[in-house]
Amino acid sequence: MKRHPQVIDRILEAIRENETFCIVGHVRPDGDCIGSQLALALALRNEGKRVTVWNQDSVPQKYKFLDAENLFHKPKHGEKFDCVIATDCASFERLGKVGECIGDRKIFINIDHHISNPRYADVNWVSPREPSCGELIYRLMKVARWPITKPIADLLFTAISTDTGSFQYATTRPGTFHTGAELVTRGAELAKICNEVYQSYPLSRAKLLKHVYSKFRLADHDRIAWFWLKKIDFHRTGAETDDTEGLIDHIRAIEPVVVACVFEEVEPEITRISLRSKRADVDVNQVAAQFGGGGHPAAAGARIAGKPLSVQRKVIAAIKKALKAAK
Repeated sequence: MKRHPQVIDRILEAIRENETFCIVGHVRPDGDCIGSQLALALALRNEGKRVTVWNQDSVPQKYKFLDAENLFHKPKHGEKFDCVIATDCASFERLGKVGECIGDRKIFINIDHHISNPRYADVNWVSPREPSCGELIYRLMKVARWPITKPIADLLFTAISTDTGSFQYATTRPGTFHTGAELVTRGAELAKICNEVYQSYPLSRAKLLKHVYSKFRLADHDRIAWFWLKKIDFHRTGAETDDTEGLIDHIRAIEPVVVACVFEEVEPEITRISLRSKRADVDVNQVAAQFGGGGHPAAAGARIAGKPLSVQRKVIAAIKKALKAAK
């Protein structure tokens, strides 16, 4: 077996020494976050540990099939944990309200793959080489020699598939396919996962997509594409914020587009931006960092205070600058 980072041994030692765990993830959790949390939770329960899984925001509808045992629940008021483990969370702030309630613990562990992660816990395993947090949980389980059961295989496959764009993003490595193959061998149900995650959308999302195609804009010789999602758009379509996942890929896929951006109204003067880049020499993590955000070179985001039009101008200007520098 290939050598593994020493931090894995430190994490496994902490797990062995403690009994009660809380596994937390970022606000607006995606497939990688939820899959990683639940896979680790099941593994720890199989080792006889007491586990709570908790996020500020609820599980999106299309991922509810993953939580067959209803493991997600808010801890009781004043509940203490021996160990808190954050998965797929690029910064402490991204935990949202959860961060305020996990201070009473013996040890805090951070397992993540975002290059912008500032290593905010007591023990930090941050590996930007991995295209998903799911692969990190898989490696942890392999080193620990914990059984990868069929439910765990489903969870890890979903985590890896969703964060690699179904194994299509440039971050996908040969080892990612090997991991996916082993998870299918262990019982991951490809047909069920693909149907639930990629082929079962509510009508409200289709209405939101209609809005995207009618309202997106292009700039900088069609190399930048963007659209706005205002609260009124959610009201008109009946969509939830969960329905926005993946919408950006529809404008990212336009042939001349290099960088895609979604501006989403959170409050009248707070805007959430999501950025995607199709070229290795255009790093949107650096663009997001200018506004206090972060993520990956090809996918990043931020929350920005200010008047919407002002935010739009600043972000588009920053993207143009990044494209110019890449020349």
